[in-house]
Amino acid sequence: MKKRIVSALLMAGLLIGLAGYSYNAQYVQKQEIKHFTAFFSVTGKMLNTQNDIKEMIADEIGADCEENWLVGQSKEEALNSYIASGEYPDFILGEKVLLDADALIPIDEYWDDYPNIRNYLSEEQWEHFRQEDGHIYWIPPFCVSQGENVEVTHTGEAFWIQTRVLKWAGYPKITTVDEYFDLIEAYVQANPVMPGGTKNVPFTMLCDDWRFFCLENVPQFLDGYPNDGSCMVDPGNDQVIDYNTTETARRYFQKLNEEYRKGIFDPQSFTSTYEEYLDKLGTGAVLGMVDQWWQFYYNLAEPYETNGLSDLGCDYVPLPITMDKGTSNQWHTSRNAEMDTSSGLSITTSCEDVQGALQFVNDLLDSDITKLRFWGEKDLDYSVDENGMFYMNSEQGKRHGDSVLNESHFCPYSYFPRVEGLLDDGINAFSMEYQPVEFMKSLKPDIRECFEAYGVQNYVELLGTNEAPGAWYPMYSYTQSLSSKSKGGMIRDEIDAVKRSWLPQVIMSDDFASTWDAYMAAYQECNPQDYFDILQRHVDQILQ
Repeated sequence: MKKRIVSALLMAGLLIGLAGYSYNAQYVQKQEIKHFTAFFSVTGKMLNTQNDIKEMIADEIGADCEENWLVGQSKEEALNSYIASGEYPDFILGEKVLLDADALIPIDEYWDDYPNIRNYLSEEQWEHFRQEDGHIYWIPPFCVSQGENVEVTHTGEAFWIQTRVLKWAGYPKITTVDEYFDLIEAYVQANPVMPGGTKNVPFTMLCDDWRFFCLENVPQFLDGYPNDGSCMVDPGNDQVIDYNTTETARRYFQKLNEEYRKGIFDPQSFTSTYEEYLDKLGTGAVLGMVDQWWQFYYNLAEPYETNGLSDLGCDYVPLPITMDKGTSNQWHTSRNAEMDTSSGLSITTSCEDVQGALQFVNDLLDSDITKLRFWGEKDLDYSVDENGMFYMNSEQGKRHGDSVLNESHFCPYSYFPRVEGLLDDGINAFSMEYQPVEFMKSLKPDIRECFEAYGVQNYVELLGTNEAPGAWYPMYSYTQSLSSKSKGGMIRDEIDAVKRSWLPQVIMSDDFASTWDAYMAAYQECNPQDYFDILQRHVDQILQ
């Protein structure tokens, strides 16, 4: 009898221990973890094999994923290698070329069993992702929001400038291309080198591979249009406009030509790789550039911290630049209007456990898992006040800024779908960096001083925010989805090739006028009107 009692007590204790072990009550014992693989055709940071939050998420949902990123190859080279072998990771950043290669499984055939995926978008939104065969093959990882979407950071494209330049000039109001370059010219003439002796680089441009858009697409913004990428659409009459041939385009590239000949435009812009570009920014010497925030910001954290560059005023802020005074800019549009339908997270035909992969994505969208992904571990990485608001004390703030911990502790699964805006509690932002109080606390002193000088509280207010102008926005989602074998896709690719070849020549030319004319002649040989007619039909169809 005594043995039975002891055995019963041991069993009870064991069950209590097992139930307490699991983060989720539905698991009464430590489960076997499923392991998936993913490849994302963008640059990213590899996490350590042993990662704290990754293991916590795995213990909670029973699965994890080894994420791999683009390293030492172009996107086209990497994808072509997968296609040639016919072997893929479980997850991939899906797009038309992979769909054409029959590499992706139709998600909509399975999603009824995965409500977080099924309800991630509305029926109307999902329709924009449906392909010609009637199926949906990828899930957008970004720009899906619930509740109030507090936007404090401009993650898109802009003319960026270092705070030290603005401070030196007394924080002037800069709204045109001419004013922007006049300021940079004046500053570098007065300050040719940094305090340590490093020569200042007045203005550079990222032109490597597909990132060439930083150079070619600026004219749309300068005329006050948002980032449709491939064209402008007049909201007054819904007409598609080719920004490559406008008078604003000619004036802008003529200005870059002038700045090149003055020695202001970095001559290495056209030959530098993305890594070399980031290394140059990491020195703190580059005064200004046009770029998308996400392409540079996170890569500068470590060199800036190591070398104290924020203390020198080397942090970047965006300016509301247009070609002429009085033009309202649309550099920043509401983030939830920028959903890209041309790509997203896909499950490949090589995945041996499609249901398990979908369950993994479904679980990552759970509110509690979202907290782990973007806030970390409660009480260790963030705290909660008496009103339920999340915040970080000074020690927790240091943890989030620690580059080593960002590889060994935090695990955002950054290219898997996420619900932005507010968490289910209705008061906390989905991610620490979007929590207004934490955003203000995280600002470097030079950024804070700049904001105060201009009477704003965040990056978005420096530019002003705008809603999307029409249901077609953003048009680049459509144009990127065009197969390279289709008429529109072939003309698109020809146009891109002409611009990649000619725009550097235009900027470096000793005779801008004749080179521009030659460029325009080569451009017209692509039959661009046929391409823009295709875009117009797409806009008309959406607005029917």
